[in-house]
Amino acid sequence: MNALPSLAPSTPQRRAIRPLPDELISQIAAGEVVERPASVVRELVDNALDAGARQITVRLAAGGVRLIAVEDDGCGIPRDELPAALQRHATSKIRDLTELESVLTMGFRGEALAAIASIAEVTLLSRSADDPSGHAWSLDARSGELRPAARPPGTTVEVRELFYATPARRKFLKSDATELAHCIEAVRRHALARPDVGFAIWHDGRLVQQWRACTDLDATLAWQRRIADALGGDFVAESLPVDSHAGPLRLQGLVGLPDAARARTDRQFAYVNGRFVRDKVITHAVRSAYEDVLHGQRQPSYVLFLTLDPRAVDVNVHPTKIEVRFRDSGAVHQAVQRAVEAVLAAPRSANRAPTPQEGAVAPAQAPIPPSGGPPALAPDAARAPSLWDTTRYQRPAGLDWRAHEPRAWPRLPGWPDPPDLLTASAQPYPTVAQADGGVVPQVIDTATPTAPTGSEPSRDRSQDWPLGRALAQLHGIYILAENAQGLVLVDMHAAHERIVYERLKAQLDRLGESAMPSQPLLIPATFAATPLEVATAERCADVLQRLGLEVVPFSPQTLAVRAVPALLAQADAVALARAVLAELDQHGGSRVLERARNELLATLACHGAVRANRRLTLDEMNALLRQMEATQRSDQCNHGRPTWRQLSLRELDALFLRGR
Repeated sequence: MNALPSLAPSTPQRRAIRPLPDELISQIAAGEVVERPASVVRELVDNALDAGARQITVRLAAGGVRLIAVEDDGCGIPRDELPAALQRHATSKIRDLTELESVLTMGFRGEALAAIASIAEVTLLSRSADDPSGHAWSLDARSGELRPAARPPGTTVEVRELFYATPARRKFLKSDATELAHCIEAVRRHALARPDVGFAIWHDGRLVQQWRACTDLDATLAWQRRIADALGGDFVAESLPVDSHAGPLRLQGLVGLPDAARARTDRQFAYVNGRFVRDKVITHAVRSAYEDVLHGQRQPSYVLFLTLDPRAVDVNVHPTKIEVRFRDSGAVHQAVQRAVEAVLAAPRSANRAPTPQEGAVAPAQAPIPPSGGPPALAPDAARAPSLWDTTRYQRPAGLDWRAHEPRAWPRLPGWPDPPDLLTASAQPYPTVAQADGGVVPQVIDTATPTAPTGSEPSRDRSQDWPLGRALAQLHGIYILAENAQGLVLVDMHAAHERIVYERLKAQLDRLGESAMPSQPLLIPATFAATPLEVATAERCADVLQRLGLEVVPFSPQTLAVRAVPALLAQADAVALARAVLAELDQHGGSRVLERARNELLATLACHGAVRANRRLTLDEMNALLRQMEATQRSDQCNHGRPTWRQLSLRELDALFLRGR
């Protein structure tokens, strides 16, 4: 039997402390900044945008390994500043600590060009508009030779033979096609934020991607066209506009419909003051807003622009500038989550697109700011122009929505009666009756509202209802309805399950603090805690108490759970406390208890909803459709599945080859 190796480390020979050579320092910095050719493309495009470029051309060879050339028409670099551009920590973008703490440019670290020049052959070719010589100057980074050259005002940076000085790194690169895809994605991220700038990508002498500048359109249409060009027209068609203010924060952009969620996160674009970032706070906030409407592990799609005071965000925390740190991450998380939740909550059935007969209103005019980035914060948030066109989601004119609103909520035994949502009208829809163990809508007076008497001819007002008028029930599962656009198919169990679920949540929320009182534990549940968990429990004691959870230090390394929310008395107290403490530490707030509560209410709603094969009358089906139009998030059931689908007349005609 072989002996086990000794675990005692050998005593290393002491080495003297000496400063590293400048060349090695630059190569270490290059390892932080340059991971692959796409990293170089991102850095150079950042510089081009900071130089005021309106057209940027990227030329690549062998996926960017052999050649990366970025050409722009910006302000250029004067002859006497060209050598300084290749020095470490030499930059024109910041001057002192004050400017470092409120960075407004895309690049700022001052070491990218020097780091790239240490691992590749770099040539700078630039001409400033006011150069007295009337020509450009070319600088070879390796030799330092400066010579005249020909080019219009602007700058070209050529990077050849990437990683030639560090061949060990080159072998970790992927195929040319993969590296090219990463380069295209790096440019796409810039293009989404700058519709006023044109971008073109050439590979091995062939144009592979191009986004033309949208200079002849207002800001709303420019951004929509650029997003459609970069991500496809389907993305815009399957998205909802966001434009929200929360104090000094402004969130704008598009969020994808839950139905359009994807298996991957490849369509998640978040920008902070015009800079693309991958931030855990924003990602978690958006995911939290979607968690009640997504099916399974699907991922939402979005393009979001967050604008805030530059002093409230630190963009100097990562060499690649892909991560940021917020001064108040809790406020950012809450603002993003609430804004996205508000957009997703409105049922699309009640905000359908206008029919061709109704027409559309012209979009609001919002001029592109001089910087070309997302619009700056307006002094008066209430008067700030909207960036996104919301005219696709107009309610039909002339429809009295209160005439079709259910008066009361279904309730559990012993729960107090909630107030009416809206004032009762002349044609109310009373609520519920028990049948087959389920709560189903029941209509007493089903008279269809008609046009007022007089010169105006009467017409069927049911055509104005977004989900239309019920026609029949299919196999005891689906409701078929007719609206102005065509045919509507509704999964009646999924739809009613969402209605009951939202009403249970609303009832519980209206009960206030007493809705989830604390349930003291007979024997406190103790667990070994990390120092971070102990510190979080002490710092957030008031927050935990408001959540109905009492977690106190039992010893320097142990926490004790003395009480849990009464509604979750049967839950694992230790697991619940750990999850809440983790979210409080990372995001400054917790939704663990809300998620656990919602899971319980979803179970109640599932058992209280109308079952499949339950025969409904036309009056009951119409009542269910009207309740769907008035219920938040009614487009998806509690499990994220769609509750209804629209088949337009054009789609129906295509099925039967009409008009061909």
